[in-house]
Amino acid sequence: MAAYNVHEAKSSLSKLLERVEEGEEVVIARHGTPVARLVPVVRKKRVLGSMRGLIKEEKGWDAPLSDQEAEEQFGI
Repeated sequence: MAAYNVHEAKSSLSKLLERVEEGEEVVIARHGTPVARLVPVVRKKRVLGSMRGLIKEEKGWDAPLSDQEAEEQFGI
């Protein structure tokens, strides 16, 4: 884990972000005391259809609303 002071981090932020994207952790210190840590964001892969079977809709959920029902539910 590499450590940089605030001035170094400000001067080379783009390079530090490249290192973080490659999986390295970077510590930023003020007067020799660590104050922040840059770490890569963990991105989960989305899987299409992963909610299949978990959501149940009521019969007629897509039926049109009457004007009165729309006004009662949505105030329009």
